[in-house]
Amino acid sequence: MELLAVLALLGSGLTAGVLFAVALSVLPALIAMPTERYVYAHKLIGRNWDPTMPVIVLTSTLADAVLTFLAPAKAATLFGVAAFVLLGVSVVSHFCNVPINRRVKSVDPDAIPSDWQDPRPLWRRWHLLRTFLSVVGLLLNGTALLLI
Repeated sequence: MELLAVLALLGSGLTAGVLFAVALSVLPALIAMPTERYVYAHKLIGRNWDPTMPVIVLTSTLADAVLTFLAPAKAATLFGVAAFVLLGVSVVSHFCNVPINRRVKSVDPDAIPSDWQDPRPLWRRWHLLRTFLSVVGLLLNGTALLLI
């Protein structure tokens, strides 16, 4: 059980760290770029996230879900809520950010259509939501680990 809890903590920590770093540094840089540079940079930056991040997030979510049945009551509750918020990270990523990523990746940075709508403001809002959820998941997992 302790090993599974450490795995959940490690995964949620990696998730929160990566998403926080993107929010703190990568995203402001992408927003500051002209559109054609943004599209080019987005393609380069995003190519190694899949399948790595989904695997980390879903593995942590699964570990938390299992811990809701194995851990003592107080810790189990926290692991359960952590599983729920990490599932939220996955849902926001899969249904909100990933479709935007696909749309950006389909654009030629040297031939951006004149009617192309810049997705950066919307992508940023969804990213900040999943970053917040991941930090909450990390805090819940850390607290739960202290209780077992």
